[in-house]
Amino acid sequence: MRKKNTLLATAVIMLFVMVSFTMTEYSSYPPKKNAPIYTKVTYEGNDQVYKDFPLEEDEFFNPILQGCYPDPAITRKGDDYYMVCSSFAMFPGVPIFHSKDLVNWTDLGGVLDDINEFNPHDTGISQGVYAPGITYNPHNDTFYMIVTAFSGGLGNIIVKTKDPMKGWGSPIKLDFGGIDPSIFFDDDGKAYVVHNDAPDKGKELYNGHRVIKIWEYDTEKDQVIEGTDQIIVDGGVDITEKPIWIEAPHIYKKDGSYYLMCAEGGTGGWHSEVVFKSDSPKGPYIPAPSNPILTQRYFPKDRENKVDWAGHADLVKGPDDQYYGVFLAIRPNEENRVNTGRETFILPVDWSGEFPVFENGLVPIEPKLKMPKGVTNKTGQEGYLPNGNFTYEEDFSSDNLDFRWIGLRGPREAFIKQTKKGLEITPFATNLKELKPTSTLFYRQQHKTFSFSTTLHYQPKSEKDMAGLTAYQNEGSNYVFGVTRKGSDNYLVLQKNSKPDRRGEIVSEIVATEPIELDGPIDLKVSAEGDNYEFSYAVNGSNFKTVGGTVSGDILSTDVAGGFTGALLGLYATSGNDITLD
Repeated sequence: MRKKNTLLATAVIMLFVMVSFTMTEYSSYPPKKNAPIYTKVTYEGNDQVYKDFPLEEDEFFNPILQGCYPDPAITRKGDDYYMVCSSFAMFPGVPIFHSKDLVNWTDLGGVLDDINEFNPHDTGISQGVYAPGITYNPHNDTFYMIVTAFSGGLGNIIVKTKDPMKGWGSPIKLDFGGIDPSIFFDDDGKAYVVHNDAPDKGKELYNGHRVIKIWEYDTEKDQVIEGTDQIIVDGGVDITEKPIWIEAPHIYKKDGSYYLMCAEGGTGGWHSEVVFKSDSPKGPYIPAPSNPILTQRYFPKDRENKVDWAGHADLVKGPDDQYYGVFLAIRPNEENRVNTGRETFILPVDWSGEFPVFENGLVPIEPKLKMPKGVTNKTGQEGYLPNGNFTYEEDFSSDNLDFRWIGLRGPREAFIKQTKKGLEITPFATNLKELKPTSTLFYRQQHKTFSFSTTLHYQPKSEKDMAGLTAYQNEGSNYVFGVTRKGSDNYLVLQKNSKPDRRGEIVSEIVATEPIELDGPIDLKVSAEGDNYEFSYAVNGSNFKTVGGTVSGDILSTDVAGGFTGALLGLYATSGNDITLD
């Protein structure tokens, strides 16, 4: 069983030897003398909705995971709940969380945390891994995480553990195509894998036509059984209506019957959750007459505190013996931008009738919920993740860096070093526009109104050196705000990189530059109110000055930049700066 990564220098050195990256993607270690040092970071979220809807003693806020934590899947063993989400090319892959009550969650890091086994070093940010499933098998007391990996030729893989607190085994490559797999264990011990796939060759009827397949699974060999695959849903609830993207399937058993729950409508404005029933795990499955059982697609577009795109759900029985469903949804800003990305929400589920229905999932979703009976809200306390409006401060003095800090296309441990002076970042000779690992420590944007600031100690030596901040949606849609050099002078630069032009090239624009004296540390900040972003600095610890005025956050939104992720805020350094100052 692999243990979680440590920050020991010996492990870092071994990482450079073992990883299959080319050496040009990394700078030498230990860091250069002019490596930037970050001594403090403060993230402050201040959304109006949490002021307008203060919590009562028995309530908690929805979403439960704010920021880019989409495609949740959940399982339970006894009193322990484990939930996983998509991570794409972020590293480690597949973030995993633990709870005793579905309200208070701790971050356990990532399931795929070994770069030798999951290596997204050359993939776009929306590739990597997504749509995981997690299931506890009581027949062998084992947890299974199954996912599609779009990197390294992995395809669909499964990993196992007896205890998610202690890490996971190595990935096992599975012999089937398609995406969005999940695994189901029946009462008799038999196992089945279900997933989204294309229709049989020559039978695709329209764009977006997909099917759900099922396989029998051999738990001894950890492989699907050849020849057992069959289609159990073709198209969706009603193929005559040409439904698109039936996906994210999960099977449940209740009162002797089998229920197949799937997302339908695509992960956008027509997203929904639907359910089918059968007497056998392999079908035939009959759709519920009340479908969809969860959606936000029927309501006015200009509604207040809008939650949208709800779907891609999973069910679990809660501590009060009531069912709950976790699912993805978005909270767009006033310009309908999706900068916080797809987030993880939860709702109680009424399964008193024949089919499950998300309670208040067919009306506009509210920003807070009643807690399960007997639960105390401890979010933001005692190591539990915060919720609602909060301030998170990091001085990098802890032995173990918080799991909310992530790498992109590679481990954060490859370029960071925690020192007595602060966090030291080794600049890679790559920049944010390249499909390579970058020396950037990322934190997810979790609010529509926020500020993210840091104190930087740095002296660039040449025009190739740069360090500062980034607001990043993908390699072709981001802002870079940092210190570099021209001749004998230091400059503060704000650059906008936007989606490719007609030639397929990223369009880069210098929004503003400002000469600056670096006699000591400099404070850098990015802040936003909805779609309006500002980048500012201070050299005396206060009196921040804006550089470049107010800029649009449109390129940090999924609907403009494309892909599946939300905006990331990063501490960025490079020895391959390509910004040319006039």
